[in-house]
Amino acid sequence: MKIGLLTQPSGALNLATLVMWIVFMVGIFYFMAIRPQKKQQKKMDAMMSTLENGDSVVTTGGFYGVIIDVMEDVVIVEFGNNKNCRIPMKKSAIVEVEKPQSAIASKE
Repeated sequence: MKIGLLTQPSGALNLATLVMWIVFMVGIFYFMAIRPQKKQQKKMDAMMSTLENGDSVVTTGGFYGVIIDVMEDVVIVEFGNNKNCRIPMKKSAIVEVEKPQSAIASKE
């Protein structure tokens, strides 16, 4: 015969264990999903703030071009050897930036 008082602490222990597992899973989710995404966003913001005229860029569509003009949220990119192919696009469409060799040499 079981006494009712002895079964209550095990129920409270199960609840505490459940809460600890939930906290643990939220922590794992944070370190595997949210934190890396925030790091990537900071890296993209830093890249967008350093855009200058003459930088070679790659767009989300895979096009290679050179920045001609930089505005607040828009850049004008020249594609190919044709000087008439200048397209305005959002800064967020730029995936990769490569500084020209003369800018890198002048910094050193």
